[in-house]
Amino acid sequence: MSKIKKIIYIDDELDIRLMAEYALTKIGNYDVLMCESGAQALEKIDGYKPDLILIDVMMPGLEGPETISKIRKFELFKNTPAIFITAKIVPAEVADLMSHDAAVIGLIHKPFAPDEISKIVQSLWDSHAESTLVTHDKLS
Repeated sequence: MSKIKKIIYIDDELDIRLMAEYALTKIGNYDVLMCESGAQALEKIDGYKPDLILIDVMMPGLEGPETISKIRKFELFKNTPAIFITAKIVPAEVADLMSHDAAVIGLIHKPFAPDEISKIVQSLWDSHAESTLVTHDKLS
């Protein structure tokens, strides 16, 4: 099973970014590139080459789903796993977000506990990796 090494984290809220950066780097031991907007992420993603994209749903300018659509235009990132982060808790809206992109592997609700985000990210990654492995095994 592959391991997460590099994460790009995209969120317009500075306090959330700072908390997530601390938790993901110090607790999760991930290499994290922080971006304050979808536009900034689009400028930096190709040079960073993340294993995982963590992205806020609602941001000024390019919102999360629109940013993901633009990221998918880069051949290298067509299937890079992504996790949405949102304060939305309406089940229909969450289901709609998840249905637009097969590489979206989960959703984390805000506010999240700093000491838990790395565990949640790893759990979603592991579940995705296992389901990909099961699908691949069925095709063999």
